[in-house]
Amino acid sequence: MKTLLLVIDFINDIVHPDGKRSATSIYVADNHVMQHANEVIAIARKKEIPIVHVKVGFSSNYIECPSNSPLFATSKADKALQLGEWGTEFHQMMNVSAEDTIIVKHRVSALYATPLEAILKANQIDTVIVTGVSTNMAVDTVTRELHDRDYNV
Repeated sequence: MKTLLLVIDFINDIVHPDGKRSATSIYVADNHVMQHANEVIAIARKKEIPIVHVKVGFSSNYIECPSNSPLFATSKADKALQLGEWGTEFHQMMNVSAEDTIIVKHRVSALYATPLEAILKANQIDTVIVTGVSTNMAVDTVTRELHDRDYNV
């Protein structure tokens, strides 16, 4: 069994109270979500499990942003989730290391149009541990997709 840890969307626009998409930031703070995720990251590092951090974001011209999406349609007008800006930086509390892999996604799923599956295949990963925000969207979506691709999740 070869395992990878997937850490999803702990970026400022989503988990920081000053973020432009911070509806979940109070829940994240009140429930110590980042601290719990960091505990999982520490265990993965100790066991030498590869770690992939995923962030949602768009180029400055928002060319990848779907204008018909109820989740992302206002991102351009709000200048939210813009790559290279504070909002798409990982929150300062998150344990992101130079050895970790960073993936940018442009949709809810960490698999859609990203190199994630190529990374899993190239490293013969069969088991993926998933942590992140938001559970009812990003975590749920990638968990179901990984399951349907025959990974242990």
